[in-house]
Amino acid sequence: MNEVAPLTLHSPPDNVNTVHDYIQRVWLASPDLDAMDKLEFETALVELAANIIEHSNEGGGVEGNLNITIHPDRIRCDITDTSEPSNVALGARHMPEEYAESGRGIAFIQRLVDVLQYERRDGENFWMIEKLRERHGA
Repeated sequence: MNEVAPLTLHSPPDNVNTVHDYIQRVWLASPDLDAMDKLEFETALVELAANIIEHSNEGGGVEGNLNITIHPDRIRCDITDTSEPSNVALGARHMPEEYAESGRGIAFIQRLVDVLQYERRDGENFWMIEKLRERHGA
């Protein structure tokens, strides 16, 4: 498990750059991670965080917590946020047509990670992404 404290996000003023900075601290504390695992996980997490920030409370801001944990066989991030409930459907998705203006984010995330979950718990949104590691600690 990594030793980097979870991130508490207050947006605004925090934004996806704050999330990038947090991820970089986790990567520095976990030098054994495969570069492709890091790239795919980071891309998925930043996309999810951007969606949460953009769509939360109709763009009026959100508070949340992100906690990345590194396990021998997987990378996981749990996110909670104080926004209104999401109406996202997480079933199997296909990428939308080339010129579609929305609908790519969740499908893109699902292609990059092995698990994407969402549920509403105790008045908060709970998101989880998880990616199996290609090289288990190698």
